Amino acid sequence: MHQQRHTGVGLALAVFSAACFATSGPFARSLTEAGWTSGAAVAVRIGVAALILAVPTIIALRGRIAALRRGFAMLAAYGLIAVAGCQVFFFNAVQSLSVGVALLIEYLGLVLVVGWLWALRGQRPRRLTVAGSVVAILGLALMLDLAGESRLDPVGVLWALGAAVGLAAYFVMSSKTDSDLPPVAVASAGMSIGAVALLALGFAGALPMRATFGSVDFAGTRASWLVPVIGLSVVAAAIAFVAGIGGARRLGAKLASFAGLTEVAFAVLFAWILLGELPTGIQLLGGVLIVAGVALVRLDELRTPAPVAEPAPRLERELEPQH
Repeated sequence: MHQQRHTGVGLALAVFSAACFATSGPFARSLTEAGWTSGAAVAVRIGVAALILAVPTIIALRGRIAALRRGFAMLAAYGLIAVAGCQVFFFNAVQSLSVGVALLIEYLGLVLVVGWLWALRGQRPRRLTVAGSVVAILGLALMLDLAGESRLDPVGVLWALGAAVGLAAYFVMSSKTDSDLPPVAVASAGMSIGAVALLALGFAGALPMRATFGSVDFAGTRASWLVPVIGLSVVAAAIAFVAGIGGARRLGAKLASFAGLTEVAFAVLFAWILLGELPTGIQLLGGVLIVAGVALVRLDELRTPAPVAEPAPRLERELEPQH
């Protein structure tokens, strides 16, 4: 019962995180349409989020500074690959690919997670996991409505595969249950490192950085540029990363990565609510298949036999005096 409750909380956190991540589309679009570059939007998103989480992180790390030093290599990899790298690779991919194709390739990262667990931990995927993978990826293709898509630039595909590696790294690193660092500290430190890396690339001229500070179009109305910035930083970064790490630690990398696929369904839902982009019947069917794929993987997890407890040693009982 305790394990089921633990997993239920993990699924709730993972789906909530996916919903928060999905809001980044409408927020980011209002900034890019106002003249912001993708690099500037991402740097501000994770930089401000890191600042917001600074105080909770300091409180959570009281007495754990040594753990922060020990985990610095992991945090650096998390910030550079899973946070900054994944987003930069994706935004470079969409320069030569459609957003739908780039997302489909990026979310192949869940297959990389399964392969990683098989190669390094001996967790060979069983039939239900394979079936769930196929059903979920098919649902993703339908959600992205890729009918008639034919433009596949090789360079864009390579960038999108880099984003897939970053996404897989996010789920694998987020799921480390043996970490002494609380989720808020991992999220804050990772985003701080990622933001510094992006700003360094911007100063070096390797990543375009441009921002405007006037009013923007958001959800059909004119609003201050601070509205999407706050939304990106608070909802789509600070809350999303902390909830995602908490969910992945309870679920493990494999199930968390499949639950993360619901981000695409939420993205379509928010585009409908905020931007008036009505989903098609094919997209709704895709959403159903994504949920079905996640359910199959979860069912496979439930079939994993629980470890058999070893019998208590009888030596102490045998040495007891006889009455």
